[in-house]
Amino acid sequence: MARRQKEEKQDEVQHDQILRELYLKELRTQKLYTQYHVNPLRKDRFLNLIHHAAQGPRKKYPETQTESQEIGWNADPLVNPTRDDHRLNHHRVYQDITLYKAKMWSLGEDDRHK
Repeated sequence: MARRQKEEKQDEVQHDQILRELYLKELRTQKLYTQYHVNPLRKDRFLNLIHHAAQGPRKKYPETQTESQEIGWNADPLVNPTRDDHRLNHHRVYQDITLYKAKMWSLGEDDRHK
């Protein structure tokens, strides 16, 4: 009973002083870590995870994981993209008249609509 009376007699100033001492004690014992390192016992596993995460999705998975990955998953060209194939490459062929008009337009003469 005497103990309860002591606790009740404790005023705000004493209560704040106890809280302050508790706060200062916590500050003294806390240690802020700013440098982190890898656990040497699990270093290989950690490095494997990092290397796996750095790979592209085509190297990680055998097939697409989402529908948006389906676009461009197989990026190999369907036809061999050689420049000699005239079915796919329509190069500009200049004749005398087209060379003349191209030169006129490059000089700034604009008679396209005449």
